[in-house]
Order: sequence, then C-alpha cells, then structure tokens
Amino acid sequence: MIKVAPSILSADFSKLGAEVEDIRLGGADYVHFDVMDGCFVPNISIGIPVLKSLRKATDMLIDVHLMIREPVRYAEVFCRAGADLVNFHVEADSEVKIREAIRIARELGKKTGVTVKPNTPAEAVLPFLPLVDLILVMTVEPGFGGQHFMHDMLPKIQSIRGYIDEQNPACELEVDGGIDPETSPLVKSAGANVLVAGSAVFNRTDRAMAIREIRNA
Repeated sequence: MIKVAPSILSADFSKLGAEVEDIRLGGADYVHFDVMDGCFVPNISIGIPVLKSLRKATDMLIDVHLMIREPVRYAEVFCRAGADLVNFHVEADSEVKIREAIRIARELGKKTGVTVKPNTPAEAVLPFLPLVDLILVMTVEPGFGGQHFMHDMLPKIQSIRGYIDEQNPACELEVDGGIDPETSPLVKSAGANVLVAGSAVFNRTDRAMAIREIRNA
C-alpha cells in the first residue's frame, strides 16, 4: 500500500490545525513533521511546542523527522510531546547513541525510523534495520523545502528495499524530497511505499486531488 505523508514545512502556520485537517480529509496517511536545529542542517524550523499543539488538533500519525545533532538528547521529550514515529539521522551521532535514541523511543511505545542523507551510502542503515519500523531516504539535501528531486538516489532506494525485504519485511521505506506526480512513479518503482510531499500538496488548492495524484501516478 502506498502512503502519502504531507510535510507541514510547506503548510500555512497561521492556520496549521486547519491545514492538517484538510490533508486528513484529503486522504493523507501521515503528517510529516520536520525539525531542524540550524546546526545539523542550515535552517531552523519547528519544535516541541508546535508538536504539542498539533497533537491536540489531530489524531493522525505524526512522523517526526529530527534533523538535529545528538538526537538522543531529545528523543524522550519529542515522544512525550506527541510523536507517533520518531526518525533519527544516522549521521547525527555515533551508532551507539542512535541505538540509544531508538531504544528510548521504543520503550515509550513509539515507532522508530532512521534517515540517510544523499551522500550517505545505503549500507549505513544495516546496523539499525532490525530495530526500526521505517527507513527514510532523503532525495534532496535536508534543510529546505522546494528542492529538485535527485534522480541518482533511485539506486540507493532499490538497495535499501532489498535489505528490508531480506531482513525486516515489515519495515516501511519512505522518501522525502522533490516528490510530486512526476517523481512518485520513480520512487515507487524503486521500492518506496511512504512518500513525503510538501509543496506538491500544500501549494495546491485541492489537497485531496494532489494526494491522489501522488499516490496513484
């Protein structure tokens, strides 16, 4: 089943609750919540207070993508603030500390994921694959919305799909960056089943149509 996870980075924050309700009614599966610290990536976005407010406004699954240094420091607080799934970058700390962040989130009853940047090889997910519910492959450089899809990430998606099928078939494979009706068939063919889309959804008046086009293209 193909799932669509609109990224609220592209939403209108003056009416965030209504924006999320609009994508829920439009058939979105997850809400993608991008957290940037200005250090791990060259931008600052949103954090714990916004997550707490959003949690009160929706019962949708909130997929929190932590683009922050040393995410183990914040794993518990994001879980308690309302995340359903917490996604940690493998590049953000040592393997030991990323494993610790995963352990904290799982003990709090949350789903977990790991993310790889474009320059990180597919094999980097292997130490974490048995522990997580989702692998996220970035198809743009993390930090800003609206970038162009990197076609050279397709072989990496294919490789990680192979690892998942061999070692943890229940694990989902998510992609984030430049996803729209033109690129969604490419990542689906490569093995992705969760598609993050920001501007391709929130820049459209008819969000339901946008979500259908991405899912069914």
